[in-house]
Amino acid sequence: MVNTPNIQFLNRTTPPHVSTLVLISGLAALAMNIFLPSLPGMTTYFRTDYRVMQLSVAIYLGVNAVVQILIGPISDKFGRRPVLLWGIVLFLVATLGCILAPNVEVFLFFRMAQAVISVAMVLSRAAVRDMYPQDKAASMIGYVTMGMAIVPMIGPAIGGALDEVFGWKANFWMLMLLGIICLWLVWADLGETACESARTLREQFGEYPELLKSPRFWGYAMAAAFNSGAFFAYLGGAPFVGTEVFGLSASQLGIFFGAPAIGYILGNFLAGRYSIKFGLNRMVLWGCLINVIGTAMSLCIFIFGFGTVYFFFGFTVFVGIGNGMTIPNATSGMLSVRPHLAGTAAGLGGALMIGGGAMLSALAGSLLAPGTGALPLLLLMFTTSAFGVIFILFVLWRQRQLTQF
Repeated sequence: MVNTPNIQFLNRTTPPHVSTLVLISGLAALAMNIFLPSLPGMTTYFRTDYRVMQLSVAIYLGVNAVVQILIGPISDKFGRRPVLLWGIVLFLVATLGCILAPNVEVFLFFRMAQAVISVAMVLSRAAVRDMYPQDKAASMIGYVTMGMAIVPMIGPAIGGALDEVFGWKANFWMLMLLGIICLWLVWADLGETACESARTLREQFGEYPELLKSPRFWGYAMAAAFNSGAFFAYLGGAPFVGTEVFGLSASQLGIFFGAPAIGYILGNFLAGRYSIKFGLNRMVLWGCLINVIGTAMSLCIFIFGFGTVYFFFGFTVFVGIGNGMTIPNATSGMLSVRPHLAGTAAGLGGALMIGGGAMLSALAGSLLAPGTGALPLLLLMFTTSAFGVIFILFVLWRQRQLTQF
């Protein structure tokens, strides 16, 4: 595609408008967290325990990772548009299954199937890289994910309120409605952005070794994965900390839970505004440092016994800022290592990030029990964010090596 693509809103013969990419990405993010304030109530409804119900987060993220590995090569072969349309249709079927589930086993199966909506998160970013060069793509991805962050910021608050008034199923009915709207929007506005591939699907999957042999791809991917790991650990542990440690209601938890998204919006704004000026490597490094500093400060406060609900959730704003600066820039870096494999890189990089997030989310849930307080979660968040700094420093070292030749 040219650097300044001709975009006409609601014209499916031209590349998609940024608002379409924002909304479909927002649906994918909302599906991840809107029902989290309802987890304690859903535990009671399905007559199970919290650790089983918390699998609705961990299993979702795990399947999400697998889907992203498959979606990249498939979309490079068949195009972004048809894969997105089918993904949203399957998401609607899975959401209806969650609503009608008679027991926790059936619910977890359909919750697992809901992860197909990850196509929206992966391909919205791949479409941006299709349309723009590296630094401009980082800026545009920043704006797309900044808009995406608005929805999950208010999602838990709305989900908590819906739960208290109508019950937990109202959250999934909202996802159904929004999914139908996004399906129409993709059909009406999203023109194909990927260049036609002459390779067979088997050959597309065969391109993975080319990425796996790239040190810079691994550096960007692991920096994004570990930096976002603090947030995914938060997803798995914060509902327990909020309700069991601080005694918050579902609606109160929903309000506090959106704190990282406030920072995420700011971080995405900074990425969109300054990525071209300072370069994506510096933005990733600064984002990782902000993340590790924020989690370290929170951990210290709780170690010395001054922890409160406001400190716990307040310092997660730094996690959001760090992720907002890091993810769009690291994503653009991943997709630019091998531009002809943008969809494959987006899928593999997203799988590493989400798959790691699934494990961290499950680990956070297993570490927390009555009497542990918030310290195990905060220690996990600090550790994973510190590894993010290490990997972006590796990218900078590798970049200096390449410029010497």
